[in-house]
Amino acid sequence: MNVQKNTVNAIRILSAEAIDKAKSGHPGLPLGCAPIAYTLFQNFLKFNPNDMKWDNRDRFILSAGHGSMLDYSLFYLYGLGLTKEDLMNFRQFGSKTPGHPEYGHTVGVETTTGPLGQGIANAVGMALAEAHLSAKYNREGFPVVDHYTYAICGDGCLQEGIAYEACSFAGTHALGKLILFYDDNDITIEGDTDVTFKENVGARFASQNWQVLHVDLVSSPDDIDALNAAVEEAKAKTDKPSIIICHTHIGFGSPLEGSAKCHGSPLGAENLAKTKEKLGWEYAPFECPQEVFDHCAKAGKAGADAQTAWEKMFEEYAKAYPELAKEYKSAMAGEMPNFDEMDDLYDFEKPMATRQTSAVVLNRLAKKVSSLTGGSADLAPSNLSDMKDTDEIKFGYFAPDNFAGRNIHFGIREHAMAAMANGMQLHGGLKAYCATFFVFSDYCKPAMRLSALMKVPVTYILTHDSIGVGEDGPTHQPVEQLVMLRSVPGLKVYRPADGKETAAAWVSALTGDEPTALVLTRQNLPQYENSGKIALKGGYVLDDCEGTPDVLLLASGSEVELCVKAKAELISQGIKARVVSMPCFEEFEKQSNEYKESVIPASVKARVCVEAGSAYSWYKYAGSYGETVCMDVFGASAPANLLFPHYGFTVENVVAKALASIEKTK
Repeated sequence: MNVQKNTVNAIRILSAEAIDKAKSGHPGLPLGCAPIAYTLFQNFLKFNPNDMKWDNRDRFILSAGHGSMLDYSLFYLYGLGLTKEDLMNFRQFGSKTPGHPEYGHTVGVETTTGPLGQGIANAVGMALAEAHLSAKYNREGFPVVDHYTYAICGDGCLQEGIAYEACSFAGTHALGKLILFYDDNDITIEGDTDVTFKENVGARFASQNWQVLHVDLVSSPDDIDALNAAVEEAKAKTDKPSIIICHTHIGFGSPLEGSAKCHGSPLGAENLAKTKEKLGWEYAPFECPQEVFDHCAKAGKAGADAQTAWEKMFEEYAKAYPELAKEYKSAMAGEMPNFDEMDDLYDFEKPMATRQTSAVVLNRLAKKVSSLTGGSADLAPSNLSDMKDTDEIKFGYFAPDNFAGRNIHFGIREHAMAAMANGMQLHGGLKAYCATFFVFSDYCKPAMRLSALMKVPVTYILTHDSIGVGEDGPTHQPVEQLVMLRSVPGLKVYRPADGKETAAAWVSALTGDEPTALVLTRQNLPQYENSGKIALKGGYVLDDCEGTPDVLLLASGSEVELCVKAKAELISQGIKARVVSMPCFEEFEKQSNEYKESVIPASVKARVCVEAGSAYSWYKYAGSYGETVCMDVFGASAPANLLFPHYGFTVENVVAKALASIEKTK
């Protein structure tokens, strides 16, 4: 058996053995896709096993993340740091080989995958980042940014709507350095794909402006030559992304080949033994011949040599273009300016909607943060999420004839937009943001969850945050979305009350290592004297009283104004009230117990929590005697100035609730 075939079979058998030892996993994909993965890693993927953070490496994403053992077998054989023991601990607590690939946990994993279709959209975002950065930094003779993004997907990924969204974007924007391998084995968990998925995938991708190539791995299961030729053809076409449709057999080589039974269950000892026999594999469990490791090491050596050459080239680039090189290095390192030195960042005087103050802050920041890149899901005129050209800077729009543009038309593709933003941020060199109406965070949620899971600091601009949307009615008026996002571990949700809080929210978003949602109003809000950088703490005393308050009035966003007015009315009745602005629960909870007690003293039991959304977020702060002025129903279609009083958002109601809470404490 030649070393090439031996290496392909090593990928298959190691994967199947690890899954069998764990008594769980998905052997079907690794057995079928091993020749694809081998061809990519051995002959095309540019990577240095000793430095998997090298800027100019090719990116590889296993979008069909359930087949994670394919990743781990590759990483083991190609020297990325996994050991035989790591493979033997597949899916075990604390191991480096979890059930699905996890970014930041296993070296070589470029993004967390498993929710189908997400990886494809991440790959599109990475290819976008590569195209943008190459247009921005490359100069003649200095291809500083010059690499490919590869992904493997299956039938399940392509059935998810996010795949349509992302691939449409990629084709429209001619992302020619994106290559997608489609494991076309006609099988999903419930059986043959004919019951759900009969479309002509090639025609679909051709209609989306992709180059479509085919490789038959059914008739010739290990046809590496055909795979090599397909990848070469894909790379030669630079004005279109390419899909290589690989016709495969799930579970190749096993007695369960072609059956859904090997999709998500171990082969079992008997079937594993028969698989080894059929493939001519005669080695002990988790053992491979040295020639396989030596063969794989050649690919790693080629990648290391490529990095050395790139570093020498970059030294010359830095001499020829010192400012560009400095900016590039800063962007790739994710460095931010000192925002405390931006004197105008917190300057606001006139009443403005926080979507407007966000636009002002965004454009102030864009001049200082050259990596800031993003856009909206066809709502920029409403989100106010675009960076405006000035005499000093032309931001432009990202397009096939202007990859250097920093504004992005994502199209009406919220799910893919959010996942692409993850890919942009993961690639490095960009500070990614995206925007839509707050109610459509429902469409973004799966990708936002992965932002939080991976600790990828994408900024989400979410405008039109409540019944303040008005005439568009309940379909567009968020009620439960604040609770939804606040329940996501590691996601910061800022709902600012004025311009200075909005500026603080942006600073928090750009300096933290977590994703941030900026929840912003359509209607104008006043500017407060005592707001500002203090909002970075998530909650603070905005308007206090003399001595110990009788009641605390807590709110976020537009409802802070109600509390300020209610405080004045309560004072006229001889009742001392403190107004607490709570723009970000997550940041407030990070503060010391002493600080939190100074803002919300436990001794003050009378409290009113006010927010034009579900009350569920507030019960912790309301306590046993507190009251809420919140939304427990959907809204209606009417002008906002009629809806707020209709649903109880009035000074009179806040005062009445305060008196009721005080009465309960007696």
